[in-house]
Amino acid sequence: MEAWVAWLMGLFRSEHIEFALFAAAFISATVLPGGSEAVLAGAVAGTPSRVVEFVLIAMLGNALGGMTGWCIGRFIPERKKEGKALAWLHKYGYWALLMTWLPLFGDALPIAAGWLRLKALPCFLLIALGKGLRYAVVAGAVLPLAA
Repeated sequence: MEAWVAWLMGLFRSEHIEFALFAAAFISATVLPGGSEAVLAGAVAGTPSRVVEFVLIAMLGNALGGMTGWCIGRFIPERKKEGKALAWLHKYGYWALLMTWLPLFGDALPIAAGWLRLKALPCFLLIALGKGLRYAVVAGAVLPLAA
């Protein structure tokens, strides 16, 4: 475990931080834990002048990970059970996808959107906006500490 933490901390100071941030954000958008907020915080603390770039990388990785869930939802053949994510999408439509930043529940929204056959582009844009705002808040909280 210590070797893994040392390797991860080395990424914050390396030329590979963009890849690490993108990968963590992508994985975090699935049901797997990815710790993207911690990676973003480390990246911003290590190089505060690149905060906008880091937020955009995290947003893109997380939104594409969410769209992976959307693609999975497209392959679900029939409804098994009405869940909270489906209820939100029925009630709020595409706008519910702004809530994909919420832990666990938010991960189910893109899958439900794919299952409901919602159009990909509006889904991607709203997922990216919601997740981008979350990363902007995280980066904004870390930035004053990085100076």
